[in-house]
Amino acid sequence: MYEIVRQLEEKRDGARAGGGPKRVEAQHGKGKLAARERIEVFLDEDSFEEWDMFMEHRCADFGMSEQRIPGDGVVTGHGTVNGRPIFVFSQDFTVFGGSLSEAHAEKICKVMDKAIQVGAPVVGLNDSGGARIQEGVASLAGYAEVFQRNVLASGVVPQISLIMGPCAGGAVYSPAMTDYIFMVKDSSYMFVTGPDVVKTVTHETVTQEELGGAITHTTRSGVADLAFENDVEALLELRRFVDFLPSSNRAPAPVRPSEDPVEREDLSLDTLVPTDPTRPYDMKELIEKVVDEGEFFEVQPTYAGNIITGYGRMDGHTVGFVANQPLVLAGCLDIASSIKAARFVRFCDCFNIPIVTFVDVPGFLPGTAQEYGGIIKHGAKLLFAYAEATVPKVTVITRKAYGGAYDVMSSKHIRGDVNYAWPTAEIAVMGPKGAVEIIFRRDIGDAGKIEARTEEYRKTFANPFVAASRGFVDDVIMPHSTRWRICHSLRMLRDKKLENPWKKHDNLPL
Repeated sequence: MYEIVRQLEEKRDGARAGGGPKRVEAQHGKGKLAARERIEVFLDEDSFEEWDMFMEHRCADFGMSEQRIPGDGVVTGHGTVNGRPIFVFSQDFTVFGGSLSEAHAEKICKVMDKAIQVGAPVVGLNDSGGARIQEGVASLAGYAEVFQRNVLASGVVPQISLIMGPCAGGAVYSPAMTDYIFMVKDSSYMFVTGPDVVKTVTHETVTQEELGGAITHTTRSGVADLAFENDVEALLELRRFVDFLPSSNRAPAPVRPSEDPVEREDLSLDTLVPTDPTRPYDMKELIEKVVDEGEFFEVQPTYAGNIITGYGRMDGHTVGFVANQPLVLAGCLDIASSIKAARFVRFCDCFNIPIVTFVDVPGFLPGTAQEYGGIIKHGAKLLFAYAEATVPKVTVITRKAYGGAYDVMSSKHIRGDVNYAWPTAEIAVMGPKGAVEIIFRRDIGDAGKIEARTEEYRKTFANPFVAASRGFVDDVIMPHSTRWRICHSLRMLRDKKLENPWKKHDNLPL
């Protein structure tokens, strides 16, 4: 017995040591935590239970039979975040560069399978040099096994990827299929082909950071959702983020009782919308003034800034927010914002998170770049997402809601449950000036007539009352009452039941 216990401790010490002190020190020298240190920061203290600590690769080629390290470059298991169960895998760059072998993949697949069965989120801490070349096609098969689990888990449990080092080649496709991707500035990157291959094929000279760094993917490509300064900040913010989400599609999001009164009013909202219809304002101010304690976790804040997406709580319950941002492109919908918001809406619908939409949209962004880029099909993604969603949907029109964009932004016609408008709302086919110039084209040369007609159109349509008279808006509310009106609506909708017709799956306009 004593000998077995001694061997057990030796094995444990070997696994915990990873690639050895020198490689761990090198990892620290890059400003990065080791694999187990990351898990310790992320999970509740002493909650982690490790699986497959002693698992080793089975490769005998290229001298690999003499290089065996327990754990094989990935730490897997489960623990809790704020007391809630969660599965995690953390790739260890100090062991074979975190490269994925057949055994490495089997460990990841095991925690993913169990997460689906028990209904708990999966978090992947990615730091890997890619497929283990010595294993050849076996490592590629391992990737495909992980990909299959990503697809099966999609919409069943939340999947979050935190990129904390290299993630290149085939390795990028697993994070790409997860629900959210977070990155660390200056130490993480993602790309399908690296700078050397790019230079050989296209003759472009580009650095790793420019090609696939955190700033690139959170501002230009939209691949990643958030970028953080360092490992610790990323892991702590990930803890905060996970707390907004339900454990699975069968579980409600956690309720966090708040001392912020539901009936709280904010008189400053009455002057949020400028009297000049061409002047912008910050829609984020509205969100922060209606959510519990002013706490709003924005997703993709530096990408497609003309639309805001993120999570807050109302009456203690998690709510997803989508809002046009007049400060950027006047709040127009374009290709990037449509895709960003559509994916967010679909995630909320997957996991039964109510959606609150704040609308100030003058239309879709015009121009050849948008038309050639497929704004018709991409804009339809957002329309499809809202129309498909069966979760509670509350909409507040603060100012402009013009044309097809009015329909798209969770209007009553695509099953918006409760639709409010502020007195400043303008719901029409288009702005007064543009409408008059079309209707009264013959009078364009007469400035006086056009001005009079514009004022007539403004009085008739540039208000919420025509829509309200047809029941397209349930009520015209004072801005200061927005919080409690939304809270009351969400309470009423809490037990909402709505099902779409049976189908194998839909055919989203990809």
